[in-house]
Amino acid sequence: MDGIILVRKEKGWTSHDVVSKVKKIFHEKVGHTGTLDPNATGLLPILVGKGTKLSYYLINHDKEYEVALKLGEKTDTADSEGKVIEKQEVEASKLEEEKVKTVLASFLGKQEQMPPMYSAIKVQGKKLYEYARKNETIEVQPRKIEIYSIGLTKINVEKQIICFTVHCSKGTYIRSLCEDIAKKLGTIGYMKELNRTKVGSFKIEDSITIDKLEQNKDNADFLAKYFIGIEAFFQKQLGEDNVIKLDEKKLERFLNGVKLENKKEDGLYCIYNEKNEFIGVGCVQKQLLKRELCVK
Repeated sequence: MDGIILVRKEKGWTSHDVVSKVKKIFHEKVGHTGTLDPNATGLLPILVGKGTKLSYYLINHDKEYEVALKLGEKTDTADSEGKVIEKQEVEASKLEEEKVKTVLASFLGKQEQMPPMYSAIKVQGKKLYEYARKNETIEVQPRKIEIYSIGLTKINVEKQIICFTVHCSKGTYIRSLCEDIAKKLGTIGYMKELNRTKVGSFKIEDSITIDKLEQNKDNADFLAKYFIGIEAFFQKQLGEDNVIKLDEKKLERFLNGVKLENKKEDGLYCIYNEKNEFIGVGCVQKQLLKRELCVK
């Protein structure tokens, strides 16, 4: 099995737990793109076999989330897994619908975001959470992100929880976003719930649970329905017109890393042999075709 399986991660599982489980099911090399915290749920694309080579093409994908922000409390990890380190009274006015909508809308567009201390970003060779656990201070640089859309879905005044959806760029920390939203509302808060619903073109509606996958590991029809092969992935990403067919001689040179003359526009193309067998992906740049990824 070579390709991608879309797993719906459940709460309590780490991304590594999911990878280990899928590895046992398929007995293949397995990887993932875009870690989800144990407390988070939702879409986790899992790469299987030669599909692990696709990680380069997935790491920059934008993502969509459903988020629950708890106001009036701050935790040391910025989520519900941490210890509450501060509490504040939250005035009812801070939960007025129009006020909340205005604050959410203010986060649209390109901006700089300070990542949370409890994250895996490396500074001076150590992950930030390693500094945080030892109560060590370290200078952290903000990261450039973009919020494409953000919208209110529900306000629970009694529990002081704001629910919203967000479509954002790679590298966006929703925990930091929650803290920033709370601050702009004039209070404190943390990310109580997080559910990832989309990664690039992958949607949560097309995902399955680990239990479902394990129950159907020997069901060929089931796997064919939910498994995304490498060829299918690139066909969807690049489109039907981005195809280059090579004869035997050109294909041999292509596979050996020789750049071939090609007058197509710059970009990625699906490469096929004369028998219409998928070979991999090539990149055209300045009318030269070079090998990008081969699966044969």
